[in-house]
Amino acid sequence: MVLPLVALLLISLPAWGSGLTLEAAMERAVAVDPRLEVRRQEVAHARALLQEVEGQLGPRMDLDAFVGLSPAVSGSPFEAEPCGGSGQSPCRLRRDRYSLEEGLSPWLFTQFTLVKPLYTFGKLEQYRDAALANIRVRDAAVRLTRGEIRLQVGQAYYGYLAAVTAAAFLEDAEGRIQRAERLIEGWLEEGEGEASPADLYAIQTGKAVVAAYRAQAQGMRQVAEKALRLLVQLPEERPLVLAETRLRPLGPPPEEPLDRLTHEALEQRPEMTQLEQGQRARRALMRAKKLDHRPNLYLGVVGAFSFSPARERLNNPYVYDPFNDYGLTPVVGIQWQWRPEIQQAKVEQARSELDSLIAQGEFARRGIPFQVAEQYHQAHAAHQELSQLEQGARAARRWLVAAYSDFEAGVESADKLATAFQAYLLAYSQYLQAVYRYNVHRLRLDQVIGAYP
Repeated sequence: MVLPLVALLLISLPAWGSGLTLEAAMERAVAVDPRLEVRRQEVAHARALLQEVEGQLGPRMDLDAFVGLSPAVSGSPFEAEPCGGSGQSPCRLRRDRYSLEEGLSPWLFTQFTLVKPLYTFGKLEQYRDAALANIRVRDAAVRLTRGEIRLQVGQAYYGYLAAVTAAAFLEDAEGRIQRAERLIEGWLEEGEGEASPADLYAIQTGKAVVAAYRAQAQGMRQVAEKALRLLVQLPEERPLVLAETRLRPLGPPPEEPLDRLTHEALEQRPEMTQLEQGQRARRALMRAKKLDHRPNLYLGVVGAFSFSPARERLNNPYVYDPFNDYGLTPVVGIQWQWRPEIQQAKVEQARSELDSLIAQGEFARRGIPFQVAEQYHQAHAAHQELSQLEQGARAARRWLVAAYSDFEAGVESADKLATAFQAYLLAYSQYLQAVYRYNVHRLRLDQVIGAYP
């Protein structure tokens, strides 16, 4: 995990030297965003679940060992010795089992079971299929989160460029209107020309409007910069320098027909992988729950060792002495838990979750074509819109230059200059907004198609 991240950061260094490109910003954000690490850890957890399932088929050992105390015992198991013969006392078994007259003895006890499952009647195979499908679901979540991060970076990146471009445009416009204001003020002081106080007020009104727009653009730039720094984890002491200096529209929208893009989306969207693999996992779980009532066959070794040194050892095969004994034997066994009501309830739970996923899949198959069509048409419409607004902004700029030249020459009134200025301000502002909308629609179109790494 560490080496690929270092390699990615080293690869992105040249792009940072000449300015941060959009692709470099996306790759860096993907590399450092903690949300993606959360998704990767979910994948790791899913893989651990698979290891747990596969481990159920491996050998396992249960061990119970302790050190304790037992009453010390010595001598014959009968009350008196010799006994039973002619003239001897009858043989009576001793009854001092819990007597501590002879003291205590340490007691060492060990019991173990070593088992290797032989056959589970298909239960573990179904659980394994469910675990594999769960890994694919989590992998798709990583890809889905990566796409969301890339879109957020694109929105912040183009938002920052839009604010910077707008600020430069407004600075130029403010310079022009300030020169017009000084010119009118000079005319009014010297009594030359046909300027009137109303002309000065009109120009000052436009100046205030430009200042307000500049303040708004500055605020938008700061917000976009904070968002971009947050996404790419750029420290505050490091200047933010982008490879692009102004907002430009991306290339034309895709020429592929809508039905082809829709088909690609249904094939490569991470959500479709999640639904498909989620349904597969739920089906496998439901089959596994149905098989839970079947037994497990196993092969193993069972052994026990118990030792109390201060007690006489009984070697009689008919008498069991729990304090001094040992044994070891191979076994073939069957393990079976039959709880029909609980097992049937678990089957119904798995079936309801599967039915829910099937319904979600049906909704996704209907909703994804709409999402593709929405972004497809909006991207094409936004491209046509910005083409027209670009022409309008160029014409408005020519109008403003011509009106300003005529105004300086004294052949144009200030109100017509203000009108040209307002038209240019409106046209170029709308053009910048259209470029931003178009670029974001292009990014979203790639996202809804699933055309991102």
